[in-house]
Amino acid sequence: MVYSLNYRRPSFVPNSRASSNGEEMPGSSHGSVASGNSGMSRNIPDALSFDRIISGGTCPPCTIRDFMNYSMYIAHTPENLQFFLWCRDYEDRFNKLPESEKALAPEWVPSQADADNLASHAQRNPRVSPEAAAAFRGTGFAATPTASDSERINPFSTPSQSPSVASRGYDSTDSADLDSPFGAQQKVDHAKNAATTFESAGLMKPFTIQPYREEINRIISIYVSKHSPRELNISSKERETLLKALEYTTHPSAFTDVKKSVEWSLRCQAHPNFIRWSICNGNKPRVLFARFLGVAGIIGGFIAAILLTLSSAGRAWRVMSLIGFFIGIATLIAAWKGMCVVLHGMHHRHLRPWELFASEDEDPEVESKKGLSSESLLSNKSNSFEDEPWVARYEKRNVVRKVFDREVWIQEPALRQIQDTIFIQAILGAFVLSAVAVGVFCAFPAGNFF
Repeated sequence: MVYSLNYRRPSFVPNSRASSNGEEMPGSSHGSVASGNSGMSRNIPDALSFDRIISGGTCPPCTIRDFMNYSMYIAHTPENLQFFLWCRDYEDRFNKLPESEKALAPEWVPSQADADNLASHAQRNPRVSPEAAAAFRGTGFAATPTASDSERINPFSTPSQSPSVASRGYDSTDSADLDSPFGAQQKVDHAKNAATTFESAGLMKPFTIQPYREEINRIISIYVSKHSPRELNISSKERETLLKALEYTTHPSAFTDVKKSVEWSLRCQAHPNFIRWSICNGNKPRVLFARFLGVAGIIGGFIAAILLTLSSAGRAWRVMSLIGFFIGIATLIAAWKGMCVVLHGMHHRHLRPWELFASEDEDPEVESKKGLSSESLLSNKSNSFEDEPWVARYEKRNVVRKVFDREVWIQEPALRQIQDTIFIQAILGAFVLSAVAVGVFCAFPAGNFF
């Protein structure tokens, strides 16, 4: 089964997002992001839609892990997918909190960005909602009934000792951090970086008792702060709006605008490019080798047709040159779209360089989730991979070995259908062009030179 013969693989989509200091682009903060996939309008079947990949409904080489590898090693923009996955996970975890804890972090409404509301918030009005007051009751954060407003304890300040806060364990990464000898110091560093970011934006210190505040500090330090390890490519306006929201609350709604912006980039730019890249079943040396063979086949067809035309052989013999033309043109058309017809005949693909040198001792299921865990998504490391062992090892491989690298079966049925369609298009195109070329040579009279 194949798709329509006029099918075209997704076109390459350049990165149209503005830099972090630039203006907003269409589809960012206030742009709408379709919940469905872009469909065949972008030449992407429903089986390979963005939502299906994110939900884990696809097979290699089109899984979410493959998407992450593409973002890391090919597109060099993994922070978008990392942040998007974290947002989804964070929203799920936040919604499972008890109502008393969720009341501490009210939902962020865009209208709260109004200057009057921000000014009122900057003054740190100590009055809180009844739900939050009930949660504070019995703690050091509860307001003293007989004290004046100016004498009340400021709930936005961090108390030196607070057993009730220490026992809450809001941050899901606390245990992992404390197990590390540098965990405590990393928390301090993230808190300082977040505080510096708020201060540089002219904002006050956030409400520290809110759930997941330490994790939010890590997100600010890693993805939001300027020159951070995994700085998101968002506009200055989006960054400012996000920081204002996070100053007020840790509710997932604070990330709504930035999440829309990141999701727009993933859906409309990264996802089509990932599918286009996945269609290629051979590495670059193999595809160049296939193009060379295609050109060689076409040249061989020309040589055969010219020799037969100049000889005393009958016109029927000139049809033999069709073989060279057909094989050469079909191979060249497929290679031009990143496919090797030999690999396609077996529905195989080359292993990617980072897959070639994966440890054979590692569990494949564990390896497939590597880089997608919460620890990895909140890692303070940059997304640079130049120091990974496979980079130097792959560079040392000679060209011949790269051309004949290890192969694996393509498991995703929808991807095989796309490749089948491209292969049939190459066959039909080669037949038509070969027939025209042979017909031209058959029209010439015999040369009778030998």
